[in-house]
Amino acid sequence: MADQHDPTTSLDLFRLDGLTAIVTGASSGLGDRFARVLHAVGANVVVTARRAARLEQLAVELNEQRPGTPSALVVVADVGIEADRERIVSSSVEQFGRIDVLVNNAGVGGKVAVEDEDIAVFRRAMEINVTALWHLAKLSAPSMIKSGGGAIINVASMLGHVASSPVKQSHYSASKGAVVNLTRELAVQWARRGIRVNALCPGWFPSEMTEGMDTDEASQRFVKANTPIPRMGEAHELDGALLLLAGPAGTFLTGQSLIVDGGWTAR
Repeated sequence: MADQHDPTTSLDLFRLDGLTAIVTGASSGLGDRFARVLHAVGANVVVTARRAARLEQLAVELNEQRPGTPSALVVVADVGIEADRERIVSSSVEQFGRIDVLVNNAGVGGKVAVEDEDIAVFRRAMEINVTALWHLAKLSAPSMIKSGGGAIINVASMLGHVASSPVKQSHYSASKGAVVNLTRELAVQWARRGIRVNALCPGWFPSEMTEGMDTDEASQRFVKANTPIPRMGEAHELDGALLLLAGPAGTFLTGQSLIVDGGWTAR
């Protein structure tokens, strides 16, 4: 049977009017951008991270764009703390009545050779990058199921699919590989409950974690030599992928890793 969707309304597939989205790690970089993009297409957004001043400024800007009832909520929290994760979800439901989109963006990483890597660093990476992500998904799922479904976007990395060396960071690569397969498992468990779970896997993009790469000549040579599109990505180049995974445009897409890396993993 032919698709009955009217192509003249295709842009509506990227709208999130009246829905609620949580974005972790929203105080800077990609998380800040994700919150702005989701808000721009109509979502109420819950922005959470540890740095209160940055979150408050972001919320002020977003609420000014849609005067009236507040459409952005700040929850200052450390996703590495179980009670904080519970508070993020309960505050979101209390303020907006529902959770429709969860963007698990908060993460940690750093360069260190494995022989010099402290076990505490490895454990912290797994707690923030994997356990917190799993727990927030688990906590958000009941609200999504109650309202008929939702979308969980786990921000992994292209380095969840390939080795990161010569950038040595085994804790980061291990955690992002775990996120990729956890995404598959959650997607299959919840598919019949209306929840889609996908991983967004950026390549080299400007962020606090890659700070300095865009101005360091050796780093730029490394990126250009190994990326078929020979440059780092720009923040806006994740917008389309985010909206595809978050909204109606991606209703038959689950358990997948959308790698946005300029061709790095295609080599």
